[in-house]
Amino acid sequence: MTACLFLAIMLIMTDQKMLPAEWQDQSGILLTWPHKQTDFASELTEVERVFCELAIAISQYEHVVICSNDEAHTSHIMNLLMQTSCKLENIKLYPVPSNDSWARDHGPITILKNDKPVLLDFKFNGWGDRYPYNLDNAITAILSQQGAFNSELTLNSINYILEGGSIESDGQGTILTTSQCLLSASRNHNYKKTDVETVLKDLLGAERVLWLEHGQLLGDDTDSHIDMLARFINADTLCYMTCKNKSDPHYDWLNNMKAELEAFKTTNGNAYQLIELPLPNAILNPLGQRLPASYCNFLITNKAVLVPIYDCLQDESAIKILTECFPTHEIVPINCRALIEQHGSLHCVTMQLPMGVLVD
Repeated sequence: MTACLFLAIMLIMTDQKMLPAEWQDQSGILLTWPHKQTDFASELTEVERVFCELAIAISQYEHVVICSNDEAHTSHIMNLLMQTSCKLENIKLYPVPSNDSWARDHGPITILKNDKPVLLDFKFNGWGDRYPYNLDNAITAILSQQGAFNSELTLNSINYILEGGSIESDGQGTILTTSQCLLSASRNHNYKKTDVETVLKDLLGAERVLWLEHGQLLGDDTDSHIDMLARFINADTLCYMTCKNKSDPHYDWLNNMKAELEAFKTTNGNAYQLIELPLPNAILNPLGQRLPASYCNFLITNKAVLVPIYDCLQDESAIKILTECFPTHEIVPINCRALIEQHGSLHCVTMQLPMGVLVD
């Protein structure tokens, strides 16, 4: 453990803290809008359509904080949104240069310390130096400098690489993650499982960590982010991706993951209620490579659940299942076929900001 990380832990380790569940009250959602310098350049029109739909759906109930690449980009985004049913009074735009659009992994991770939000700015290194990241790594700090967050909050810079898509919280001290990602040597070299658990417990308030050793999707270049594989519906319920086709390479990977999920216990010592989400039929890019379509990559907001769909036969089934999972929320399908061209989906391009992070 580095001296800087140790100091950061000491600064926030006193008092009670917790990583809230996604379904807990939110101030808003962070988006980093795609532009011509991102990998979405060739699909920009279709991807911007997806982002407009996200902004429309989210703005009905809470704020949308949008990182634009520069002032000209800000004007472009506003012109797009003004032609939609978006609630413009809930849109907040900040010019912040970006490499790409995956806010889940470069945005702030917010904990509650004595029930008050604390912003943690972890390092981001492009999923293990796979892609350029210098601009994305600075986004949270620049947003803070520009006054995007409540001025009463502290932004803690953490010298440790952690992506928001790699962790799931039940809001009661349990974090679900994957060994393939959090133990990747290309992120935090020489960190063993016990070291990572110490970080999660000291910084995020985790009381226990549930590790998945199996589970992956072809085309996912994040080293198996948990938000593509399994998600908390509530503290006692998990949904997960499943594959019924024995000839599909995912069959063994996801069934081995299912066996692990069946062995996990809730904080009360009971088995989790497990809900299957279907694996979409294979979707290929122009090079014939399979893309990582996942219905687990949904976003929970204050009053709605945004569900990714992909023009697949399984879309209707996934919508039905998630409608039953969230009976008090509006279910909003968003066609994310364009997003998976760059190996992510709906949850990956969003980051929730818990209540108190923004000023109304």
